[in-house]
Amino acid sequence: MELFDKATAGKVAQKLLDIRAIRLQPQHPFTWASGWKSPIYCDNRLSLSFPDVRTFIKNQLVEVVQKNFPNAEAIAGVATAGIPQGALIADALDLPFIYVRSKPKGHGMENMIEGKVTSGQKVVVIEDLVSTGGSSLKAIEALKNSGFEVLGMAAIFTYGFELARKNFEDAGVKLICLSDYEAMLPEAINANYANDQDLNSLAEWRKSPDTWG
Repeated sequence: MELFDKATAGKVAQKLLDIRAIRLQPQHPFTWASGWKSPIYCDNRLSLSFPDVRTFIKNQLVEVVQKNFPNAEAIAGVATAGIPQGALIADALDLPFIYVRSKPKGHGMENMIEGKVTSGQKVVVIEDLVSTGGSSLKAIEALKNSGFEVLGMAAIFTYGFELARKNFEDAGVKLICLSDYEAMLPEAINANYANDQDLNSLAEWRKSPDTWG
């Protein structure tokens, strides 16, 4: 798990904060579906509603693919938030696009992968957000089981959990993110979205998200 570029990481974080795709509430935590209490909520789908931010993120993800996965033959988006991002990148690179559901469709062809399945095709997976990496790696496993050669994954943002790093490392999957929690914190302070008193609490959450709060 690595950052594409430190300068880009700061710019992406600042843009996500400005459009409130990233919200920080250490005093009034959010509750995730897992039950974890969190001082941060990240909804990168909001970037799609802001053309300048959408285009910036698209261009950076395109560069990630070109520099790190130059042999890519297709782009795959992870449902649901990775679908529009992946489609934008596939269009910019003039590559085929597919997407992966979290589970097989309950009717019709009952597909888990939508689009043309080509065994042996080299694919890069696009994700909007990586937390523990569980759902992302499940999508990658589905692609491999269908015969694709997964070159790696590119994502907009990651919380930088040690668990996620270990999960991707154990799976042997290269993950490159545009920005992460560490790059976001100074941008939040500079823009007055958080203050110095919040820093300790925000730092502690990332170390132990399952017990924080």
